[in-house]
Amino acid sequence: MDKKIIIIIAVVVVVVLLLVVLIFSGSLLKSTPPKYSVDLEIWGLFDDQDAFTDIFDNFKKIDPNVRRIDYKKFTVDTYKNELVEALASGQGPDIFIINNTWLPSFQDKITPAPATILNEQKFKNNFVDVAAQDFVSDGKVYAVPLTVDSLALYYNKDLFNNAGIALPPANWDKFMEDVKLLTKVDAFGGISRSGAAMGTSNNINRPTDILSLLMLQQGSPMNNGDLVAFNNEGSKKALAFYTEFSKTNSQYYSWNPQMHNSLDAFSEGRLAMMFNYSWQIDAIKKKSPKLNFSVAPFPQIPNTLRVDYANYWGYGVSQNKTIKTSQTTTQDKNVLPVTNDIRVAEAWKLLKFMAAKADANDYVVNKKQALDPAYDAATAYEEKTSKPVARRDLVDAQKVDPIMGVFAEQNLFAKSWKEKNPDLIEGMIMEMINRVNNGEQTIDEAVRSTEIQINQALGK
Repeated sequence: MDKKIIIIIAVVVVVVLLLVVLIFSGSLLKSTPPKYSVDLEIWGLFDDQDAFTDIFDNFKKIDPNVRRIDYKKFTVDTYKNELVEALASGQGPDIFIINNTWLPSFQDKITPAPATILNEQKFKNNFVDVAAQDFVSDGKVYAVPLTVDSLALYYNKDLFNNAGIALPPANWDKFMEDVKLLTKVDAFGGISRSGAAMGTSNNINRPTDILSLLMLQQGSPMNNGDLVAFNNEGSKKALAFYTEFSKTNSQYYSWNPQMHNSLDAFSEGRLAMMFNYSWQIDAIKKKSPKLNFSVAPFPQIPNTLRVDYANYWGYGVSQNKTIKTSQTTTQDKNVLPVTNDIRVAEAWKLLKFMAAKADANDYVVNKKQALDPAYDAATAYEEKTSKPVARRDLVDAQKVDPIMGVFAEQNLFAKSWKEKNPDLIEGMIMEMINRVNNGEQTIDEAVRSTEIQINQALGK
């Protein structure tokens, strides 16, 4: 009898011990109280709140330490100045959007991703090459893109059909042939219909991007360390080619400073070809709902490696922010006060969730599956916004789209170049184009003097 009692007691003790271990390990708990309570504020452009609502809700399911995520949309015209002022005062956002050319001037305002959350190798495995070129510096990740956009060829299908041109030009030789067929010049030299918007600066949308891509296609390095370095034969060939279309004595004359802005002229049906980004598709459809147009890849130099040009945005995490007192002080001994390191880590966890492909354990909380493993935030964002994808593994699926497929595939070949002060540099390049068109300088003089002026203005 004593032996039976001893056995029963031993069994009870073992069971109790197992229950204690399971409880303290969290296996029998439905959830663990948050270690701290973080509020995150995001500043963005272009997207409305509803593009992120589901993404934010799903993230909070797997990260109970984040209590609230607020998104604020700004306008492009005032955003940069408002951002700089807010960051300087410590009242800026936790997460903010920057253009892919802005990192050199914003790097000291951004805290790179902790390597345990998103390192260089993982970033390169996830995103197209140009993103690493723009947002990775000294082996650290400073921003992540949700979408990447690239210059493509917009063409008027009705004008092509009427000219007997079946397909858009894939290379520059064919492009020049088509320009001659599509352009109509009257007896007084007036252009009644333009084959292509090329050659000027002020009335062409993103002329500096077009010229930069031509320079890159010609092999110009564009940079030498921190210096601008486009005073070379490739850049000179590119500038000569670009301005050829605005010369009245050229057989390819198709554009002049008196033409409407390229976006307006194309929407009006008076321009057969222009170069632009995917974000202008909706603008054209609103201006001219019945316009019969499509997009095609940016033309290339025959028998050379393909080069396209990217202009896009990514999200980074502010280096310092004044954290609200409600987050830094707490009466609950089980809840830690929020420090800047905690704020930064939680912000980067959110960005990784939004943009990168999930790791095996990313959707697990307390050893329980918190979300459907098939859920992918970047895919949800693309479905909501219909923008070109930034992630490598999503390109193939989007390539079948008749419009966005062009931009998605180009993103694999897209490049950019480091611009310490984009506004200053773009302004000087536009002046360079104008000086050539006005006969004030030769191609050689314009390229050489512009490089010197930019480097001097940058203090180099």
